Formats: sequence, C-alpha cells, structure tokens
Amino acid sequence: MRKTEFANGEFYHIYNRGVDKREVFSDKFDYERFLKSMKEFNRIEPIGSLYEKSFKDAKLTLLESKSPIGDLDSKSSKSIPIVEFVCYCLNPNHYHFIIKQIIDGGIAKFMQKIGIAYTMYFNKKYSRSGSLFQGTFKSIHIDSNEYLLYLSAYVNKNNFIHGYNNSNWKYSSLAEYEKENDQENKLCNTVPILEQFKDKKDYMEFLNDNALYLKDKKEENRYLLEE
Repeated sequence: MRKTEFANGEFYHIYNRGVDKREVFSDKFDYERFLKSMKEFNRIEPIGSLYEKSFKDAKLTLLESKSPIGDLDSKSSKSIPIVEFVCYCLNPNHYHFIIKQIIDGGIAKFMQKIGIAYTMYFNKKYSRSGSLFQGTFKSIHIDSNEYLLYLSAYVNKNNFIHGYNNSNWKYSSLAEYEKENDQENKLCNTVPILEQFKDKKDYMEFLNDNALYLKDKKEENRYLLEE
C-alpha cells in the first residue's frame, strides 16, 4: 500500500531507479525519449504511443495550415495537464521530480503512463523483457517551504551530487533556472522557487551552496536516493 496520499495543489518529491540498480538511460536518445514522454503524457486525454502521436500532430498541423482561423476547435490541439513540474533530473540509473498535483489522481495517472510507455520503448530497443524500474515509484510529501527550497537544490543539481557530471548536464531543469525561460521547450514552472529570491543569481548561490553540502552528506536518506 502506498503511504503517500496525493492532494491537489501540494508538492511531492517523486523518484525511482532501475531494477538491480541498472542503467535506465544508456544514450542521449533514451534521455530525450523520457523528456518527451514527460511533456506528452502530462495530459488528461490518452495519446497512444509517441510514434502514433507524431503522425497525429503532423496531420493536425496540415489541417490547420489549410483552414481559415477559427475553423478548428481550439480545444482539439490543446492539452489539460495533470501535474506541474517544478524541478527534475535524469541520471543514468535513476530520476527525480518535484511535481505538484493538479487534478485528482494526477500523479498516479502520469507516473503510470510514463512508466509503462518508457519501459516498453526501452525493452524493445534493447531486446529485453520484464520490469525496468525498481517497483512502484517512491514519493514524499513536501510539507514545508523550507523543504521545497532545499529539495530544489538537490534535484536541480542531482547529477553533480552523485558525481555524474559537474556542469552542462542537459537532462535536468537547472538550465530553466539559470537562463531566460524558453516557453516553447519549458517543462517546469520555476516561479514557486525563484519568486522567493532577489534574482536568479541569488538563487544560484543558494543552490550551489546546498548542492555542495548535499554532495558531502549523501548518507542522509530522507533526501537522497542511493545509487
């Protein structure tokens, strides 16, 4: 039985790792596939496979290009998100999210979609079968603002904390906190974190200080998922 009961409007730390601590991201295409899944499966309506969706999107684009403005139902091309990302990091053998639930059952629905879809993709690509992740995803309710800020540092620089890469890690939300927002490719809502700091530089100082501390304190299991 899951101990965490998800409530709308609340923040949660979600994480999991590969079964037997195996790698779940073996190359850049695996990372990119998972990132695309994070975006595309975050909606109420089913989309089928990402492969099938690529053809549906191409068809919709073609229809829009041939139709007068207003001919198509504007809701048909829009999606209603079921969770809101605040931070994320993908590492070779595990991932971390900070997310907020938007609709009833949103987190469970989203995690089920992404878990099944990515496992099917990975197993087909690498000619394997069976579970890819270590059981059901883990979750912790973020029950204070202090905890939220602390975890944002942990998740945004999780690759550094685990020693995978010291800079330029493409598979975390850190870039969304460092640079001006690219609305088209943006996955996270950075406002809940950044609005509490004077500016981005102020937050980066907080983040770097805490990441260094956490790198030295990896044994604190409440915050850290062991490799």
